Amino acid sequence: MNLFSVRAIRNTVVAAALAMAPAASFAGVFISVGFAPPALPVYVQPVCPGDGYLWNPGYWAYGPEGYYWVPGVWVRPPQVGLLWTPGYWGWGGNAFIFHEGYWGPHVGFYGGINYGFGYTGAGFWGGHWVGGAFAYNTAVVNVNRTVIHNTYVDNVHVTNVNVTNVHTSFNGGSGGIQARPSNEEQQWSHENHVAATTEQQQHVQMAHADRTNFASGNGGHPQNAAMSRVGARAENQQDRIGQGVKSGQLTAGETRNLESRDASINHQVRTDRAANGGTLTPQERQQVNQRQNNVSRSIYQDKHNAATQAHPAPHPEARPAPRGEGGGGGGGREPK
Repeated sequence: MNLFSVRAIRNTVVAAALAMAPAASFAGVFISVGFAPPALPVYVQPVCPGDGYLWNPGYWAYGPEGYYWVPGVWVRPPQVGLLWTPGYWGWGGNAFIFHEGYWGPHVGFYGGINYGFGYTGAGFWGGHWVGGAFAYNTAVVNVNRTVIHNTYVDNVHVTNVNVTNVHTSFNGGSGGIQARPSNEEQQWSHENHVAATTEQQQHVQMAHADRTNFASGNGGHPQNAAMSRVGARAENQQDRIGQGVKSGQLTAGETRNLESRDASINHQVRTDRAANGGTLTPQERQQVNQRQNNVSRSIYQDKHNAATQAHPAPHPEARPAPRGEGGGGGGGREPK
């Protein structure tokens, strides 16, 4: 069966499948699919926007149209002291089953998936809570230390990452990661957990609304693999335009056109917000998102057509890719 085919088996999770799923992940099982999700894309983690933000790695979600990429993003936890356990896909015997992520006092089992940026397959090495503040491990996560001062460096767990299945996005079955929950992870599965926040849910909804995120169209290589904050899509697309200018993939005319369309969208948002007391109606949000989808497709098309700059701007000094990246965080690839 074609990996990116949308001929999926979407059904109620059966008891036989549940019986084979790791015990630590029973909560949050809500969908099963007949074929595996694509490999984890390689991307660079955006800089942390401020104190108290925690990284949520990107992952493949599933909708009626097939698998779609939910970009990695920095979010605020629902309360101090909680950590995010990412969701994951696992083979249940006759289908791939998704196990939702959750907030809790410990990072539980997430299928052994190497999402990168501290999520190396077991545990989380990107930081920890110290009292009411979060301390960031700058050996793993991308933090501006001139802005955020509560940092430290711990390379121990970064150098011990198993890179055998560095891009594999699912647990169990043929080609999957053969990991099981540890005794500690089994215990932590019984702790009080908090579901994804409203902000995280909105992020998933926005990802689903962006047609460029669907594997059926992007071949498993999403154009917007990560962003700094929920809703920071305009900023992300500006970064993609800037990278295209530097690489020579965008001509002056293409750049002017894209910048003009972006400016028009920004003007629309400001006008709509001013008319509605600082907010956008659902219909206005849908309209803005559709226009952003169109610009996103144009950026990709313009960067991959035959037209290029004769003398592109030189690349800036390359920043070392964030450490401990693995499958979801393997650095080096610029956004398309």
